[in-house]
Amino acid sequence: MTDNRRHVLCIEDEPEMIELMRLILERKGFRVTGAVGGMQGLDALKTEKPDLILLDLMMPDIDGWEVYRQMKADPNLTNIPVIVVTAKAQSIDKVLGLHIAKVDDYVTKPFGPQELLASVAKVLGDLNLETS
Repeated sequence: MTDNRRHVLCIEDEPEMIELMRLILERKGFRVTGAVGGMQGLDALKTEKPDLILLDLMMPDIDGWEVYRQMKADPNLTNIPVIVVTAKAQSIDKVLGLHIAKVDDYVTKPFGPQELLASVAKVLGDLNLETS
C-alpha cells in the first residue's frame, strides 16, 4: 500500500524541534521525516522525495545555506520548495533567504502552530490547511 500523504523533510539540528514540527504537521495529515543536521539532511535528500523541506540555517556540521546550495545544484532536487525555519531573525538573513537565495518562505523560531501551518499552506498552495 502506498502512502499518498504529502511528505515534509525537516532538516534541523535539534531533535526536539523536529518532533514539534512532526506533531504539528502529522495532525494535518502530512508524513514527516526528520534529519538531524546538515549531513543527515543531505543524505536524506538522496533517498527521500519530499514535497517540502523545512530547513534550519544554523547547524553545527553543515549550515542550512550550504544544504540549500547543494540541493539547488541537483536537477532532481532543485524544484522542491524550501521554508527556512531558524532562530536567526536578523533582517539581512531574511533578505538573503527570500530574495537572493529564493527560498519559498521564512519562519522565525519560536513560532506557533498556526504560523508554521500558514507558511506551509502558502508554499504548497493549500488554503484549507491553515483554517482546518
